[in-house]
Amino acid sequence: MPEYKFVLLGLTAWVASFVISQLIVRSQKWHGRLTHDHDLGGVQKVHTTAVPRIGGLAVIGGILLGFVLFQQIFPGHVSASRASRIYLLLGASLPAFLAGLIEDFTKRVSVRVRLVATALSALVASLALGATVGELDIWGLDALLTIAPLAIVATAVFVAGGSNAINIIDGFNGLSGSTIIIMAIGLAAVGLQVGDSFVAVLGALCAGATLGFLMLNYPSGKMFLGDGGAYFLGFWVSEMAVLLLVRHPELSAWQILAICGYPIIEVLFSIYRRKFVRKVSPGAPDALHLHGLVFRRLVFKYVRRDTARPWKRNAMVPCFMAPAVAACVAVSVWFGQSTPAAVAIVVAQVVLYIAVYGRLVRGRWTVRRANRAEQALDVGIEVR
Repeated sequence: MPEYKFVLLGLTAWVASFVISQLIVRSQKWHGRLTHDHDLGGVQKVHTTAVPRIGGLAVIGGILLGFVLFQQIFPGHVSASRASRIYLLLGASLPAFLAGLIEDFTKRVSVRVRLVATALSALVASLALGATVGELDIWGLDALLTIAPLAIVATAVFVAGGSNAINIIDGFNGLSGSTIIIMAIGLAAVGLQVGDSFVAVLGALCAGATLGFLMLNYPSGKMFLGDGGAYFLGFWVSEMAVLLLVRHPELSAWQILAICGYPIIEVLFSIYRRKFVRKVSPGAPDALHLHGLVFRRLVFKYVRRDTARPWKRNAMVPCFMAPAVAACVAVSVWFGQSTPAAVAIVVAQVVLYIAVYGRLVRGRWTVRRANRAEQALDVGIEVR
């Protein structure tokens, strides 16, 4: 398929997702009682206005409808076998998506249940698409992955962890959406480098549908991604990564890890911080994620409060973080083909994360003295 057709595929997914997003926002007076995020007082909450948190419906609907529209407009450009695999992947995603969506509606689905549901989605993808990791360029672990049942279980754990990582960084308008788009484009670029148009199609659909949602989410937060959307997109990008490794053994697993580095580093560091530093459950919520510190330490320093646009500070967080994520992904795509180079990129990302986190948490980059009273009033209640 010509490269410009991938752009057109992404555009159809974007249009479909944007239309669905508009319908959700404009009809919220009828469904808001069920779909609004009414929990505004949680430790991780930084918004004060209840809006629909079912953006995942727009994303998954955008992928499905956008793909169907593309097939109708450009018949024959996607083979029947490739189309069936896309539909199979959408079907496999349903346990992860529905578990998150039910949580969005009820607030009663535990993290453990959502992780199990996402692992189930990964198991279905393993059986339906052969999406099972067999090599990770890690001595000792690769030997274990030659045992099929262990490889399937390990893949399910990796995919569930990746999906949860996207849910963790979904804290500010545009942050998770921009991260997903950047990673999907990065993985699609690797797919094109190795001649894998199927993974490139998955990336175009994902990036386009996420962008359609993002136009209602950013900057003013008219709709949130929700757990359903976060787990679905995390699953989709994780499966793109798995499929690249399965279909192209010559690729370095470390390059794929480097492309997806930011959310994975965030979740692993969060587990370490909670378990070994704060001595609490790894699943306990807190406001000490990197994006939260960027909000409190950097945004408050450089961005004044705007009563006419109360979401302005919230929307500035991706402006600080997305360029760094994009730079890391670009370096990983173009210079991470060899395992030593990819390992060096991963290590550099970890060092950069820890260095920035350390300076922020210690207040080395802190708010101006004149703004401290304002920060005391705003922290924890800044609106989306």
